[in-house]
This record gives sequence, structure tokens and C-alpha cells, in this order.
Amino acid sequence: MAEPRVRDALNRALADAMAADERVVLLGEDIAGFGGSFGVTKGLLDRFGPERVRDTPISEAIIAGAAVGAAMSGLRPVVEIMFMDFVTLAMDAIVNQAAKAHFMFGGQCSVPMVVRLPHGGGISAGPQHSQCLEAWFAHIPGLKVVCPATVGDSYSLMRAAIDDPDPVIFIENKALYALKGDMPDPPAAVAIGEAAVARGGRDVTIVTYGACLGHALDAAKALASAGIELEVIDLRSILPWDEAAVLRSLQRTHRLIVYHEAVEAFGPGAEIAARMADIGFDELDAPILRVGSPFAPAAFSKEIDSAFFPSSARLIEAVRRILA
Repeated sequence: MAEPRVRDALNRALADAMAADERVVLLGEDIAGFGGSFGVTKGLLDRFGPERVRDTPISEAIIAGAAVGAAMSGLRPVVEIMFMDFVTLAMDAIVNQAAKAHFMFGGQCSVPMVVRLPHGGGISAGPQHSQCLEAWFAHIPGLKVVCPATVGDSYSLMRAAIDDPDPVIFIENKALYALKGDMPDPPAAVAIGEAAVARGGRDVTIVTYGACLGHALDAAKALASAGIELEVIDLRSILPWDEAAVLRSLQRTHRLIVYHEAVEAFGPGAEIAARMADIGFDELDAPILRVGSPFAPAAFSKEIDSAFFPSSARLIEAVRRILA
């Protein structure tokens, strides 16, 4: 059997969840016959039929609103928003309705829905199709936010998100859909909120997620030849995030860099840095650094789009700075 890709893992996770629970339904633009813009739902219409794999109007507000109602009525909808940028049109349903219903109804109601959001650059899609907006949702009580970086985690976190009683924002990096990798059979279970140590090290802790994980591992490999050992933590979940795992790593290395594709200013790294400066202050031998995208819109130009991404070279530069 060919080595699975991230999109294959997501497809299998959706299929397995639908086979296990008839309440799981899929909603989104062109997800049925066409299989979704990135091929994640390909073949599911033939297997589960139009009642459970439903194309929707081109209206993100309608898609999200219908999903909230379906979830509150006993279904477990999984919504695809074609690009994360377009979720701006669905914010009322997600932020004011899905995230708040459990509180508004005194804990008597849950909203078990998943919102799939492809984010990130690298495909020259321009400023309205390349944004990483996960910090918005991590600021909202009532939501959970996950972002897998590997084939195995893509499957396992999708299954965990669908099974969760709360609304989950499931972020998929577009540059990773074709990434190949291992997936145990049966796949391993992964709990939302648990980070993974992707590489052990002694000198600097790198906290990352999504597409930046691979670049962090590349940087770690390059620096190892110079005797510098990075410990790379894959957050996997942005909300809740595994601050205990990050603190344990900081206690080993005493230096911390937070590395993500999202714009650096007011990004997820700001919260992680602030929290570690609080609970991990006595462990720090140097100021915490952040490496993210510049405070500017992404570009259509392939060269500028490539330069916009916080490369492994920029991470290596930050490592040398923090060690100095």
C-alpha cells in the first residue's frame, strides 16, 4: 500500500467516523461530487450518500449556522470552509452561537461540531487565501483549536475532534496536504490538548505546530552538526495548549523560541511566551524569542510568498541569537 498523505489520513478519519456513528454528517461547498477543493472528501459521497455528504450554497454564514443548528439537534456536523480566510463570514455562528450555547443554556446543551479551516501560504494564493487566523479562535472561550502537522496526527486529531462534545476548530495547513508519513494500524489515539516531543534536545526549546514543524526539524538537523541540540515540541493543540509539556522542556533547555507561520504580532506565540515568562521565569537563561510571519498581507508573487514564510534559516538565526 502506498505511503499515506495528510489528505488521505483526513479522508480516512472522516470515513471511519461516519461508519462508526450515523450522526456524523459533512457540509461544505463542493465537498460531495467534487471531493472538496483539496480532495479531502473525495469518494465519501459514493460511500455515504447525499443525505450525509451535502454540498451547500456559497455562503459561509449559512454553512456554519446550519451546522450549529444540526449539532444542537443531535447530529455531529463536520463543516469545510474552503479557505480559512472565508471564515470571517461565519464568525457570528461560530463565536456567538457555537462557542456560547453550552453556557447560555446552563450546561444543558452541547455543540459537537467541527469546522475544518485550510490555512497558510506556500501556494501563491494571495492575501485573501493565505492567512493563519488561529489566534482569533484561541481567544474565544468555548472553542477548541487544533492544528496537526503529521499524517498520524491528522487522522487521530480529526477523530478526537469529531468525538468531542464542544465545537472544535480544525486547522489544516494547505502546504501539508500532500505530505507523506507513517500512520499506525490501528491509528494511535491522540487527546486534544496534548503536545508531542518531536525531537529531544538540551540547548533550546522550539515550540511549534502545523507546517513549521518540518522546518523546525530541518533546523534542528542542520544545527546538530554544529553541536547545538534543539528540543522540538509539536503543540498539536493551540487551545487548550499543553503548557506543562512546554514547561518541562524549558526546565531541560532553559531557552525558548516559539515558531509559527501566523503573523508574529499578537499571534499564538505571544500568549505562550507570556505564560512561560510567568510560570517558567526562574528557568530562563535568556529572553524568550518569537519567529513568525511579518506584519503584512501575503503576496501572489511566488518569490515574495516564499520570503513571507518564516523559514528554517530565520529560526536558525534566532537560535544563534538566543544562545549568544
